[in-house]
Amino acid sequence: MNSHQNARLGRAGRERLVRLVAAEHWPAARAAAACGVSLRTARKWLARFRAAGGAGLGDRSSRPRRSPRRLSPTVEGEIARLRAARLSGPRIADALGLPVSTVGKALRRLGLSRLPPLAPPPPVVRYERERPGELLHIDAKKLAGIGRAGHRVHGDRTTRARGVGWEVLHVAVDDASRVAYAELRPDETARSAAAFLEAAVAWYAALGVRVERVMTDNAFCYTQRTYAAALAAHGIRHRRTRPYTPRTNGKAERFIQTALREWAYAAPYDSSGQRAGALGPFLAAYNTTRPHTAHGRRPPITRLQGEQRV
Repeated sequence: MNSHQNARLGRAGRERLVRLVAAEHWPAARAAAACGVSLRTARKWLARFRAAGGAGLGDRSSRPRRSPRRLSPTVEGEIARLRAARLSGPRIADALGLPVSTVGKALRRLGLSRLPPLAPPPPVVRYERERPGELLHIDAKKLAGIGRAGHRVHGDRTTRARGVGWEVLHVAVDDASRVAYAELRPDETARSAAAFLEAAVAWYAALGVRVERVMTDNAFCYTQRTYAAALAAHGIRHRRTRPYTPRTNGKAERFIQTALREWAYAAPYDSSGQRAGALGPFLAAYNTTRPHTAHGRRPPITRLQGEQRV
């Protein structure tokens, strides 16, 4: 059992009680009154301290020493065997002649409350391109506009700012270097996606990186002729992820998580403009100073060769 952090006689209070009696030679009744507990409680903790020392002042489990009505290991093993055969709790109860509640408790105790998936999860395939620009991961994230401080600041979900609209964060992450570029645009149309692509290609070109391939998901904006024309204009090959498999574009997905945590929701912005103004400093820090685990705790810009700047 773990005592409440504000309990009258927590671990620190028990140590104080013992110190008053053992070190300062207070009578047990006086020490109990000073600690705000009964004499019986004080004597209990003093007896535990004399028997086990400081270890005796810790919390003990409230589980009884004996549980005569608990299922035997044989019955629990049979429950586990039937569960491995993918039987539900009620079917296991019917097969063994046990109450459904008893089987449910046994399954929770055995960690078998949830049936495992029929097929094992696919293995994690990690890859990294050899040179910058060989593959650019592109994705977008819809963000609510900010008209005033929201519930993340004041905690009140009952009041909402109406009519502030939405904006979309378009992101691009170079597979080899992890150097990232992002822009806020008013929507996620093919025209906006193509305009972001143009800006991203120019931005990476300023760093000496030529984009050869782009990977996106199958969102509507990435499947239109407008986007295909923008790719063709730069001789960029387009790769799409397999449907319902966002992990294929995981580097962009992971960058979006970082951007939300360290930029979009990192401060109580008063307006969308204020949040947009903080995007540039975040990107600069992410690319040039923030350690990246994929690069041995070095920032992404260190993967680009030559005299380059962000």
